[in-house]
Amino acid sequence: MTLPPATRAAPLLSAQGLSVAYGQTHILDSVDFAIRPKEIVTVIGPNGSGKTTLIRALLGLVRPTSGTVLRGTSRIGYVPQSFSRDKSLPLTALRFVQTFGGGSAQAALAALERTGAADAAERPLFSLSGGEMARVALARAILKKPDLLVLDEPLSRSE
Repeated sequence: MTLPPATRAAPLLSAQGLSVAYGQTHILDSVDFAIRPKEIVTVIGPNGSGKTTLIRALLGLVRPTSGTVLRGTSRIGYVPQSFSRDKSLPLTALRFVQTFGGGSAQAALAALERTGAADAAERPLFSLSGGEMARVALARAILKKPDLLVLDEPLSRSE
């Protein structure tokens, strides 16, 4: 049997036997996971089931208690569930995308336009709704043209 090209390709990100615990609480236990080019992967489960912990462990933001994570690419775009936004920091959406996504103001504005958030470009981050902030965060993530885009709870923006 011949596998489709996406199946044969080396993983962009994989885990073998990945386990994570916070103190005595085991969150993930022996997870095997692989994401290959051109795949769309959805992780579903109830609140508190470890979806965000899995993402954070795959990205190296949480240290596993056992197992391995292999990253076949360093160009990973990440949009977390939420951002804390400090009202004392007058950072505009455009400046946020440009500063943390890299690139010129023109490229950052193009990314904002692509995500439907261009009208928020000159507004301070703290004034954006949860949905607007999600589009701004997505613009920041796509600005670097990632090989892999990871979105943590992209449809639940209630900030």
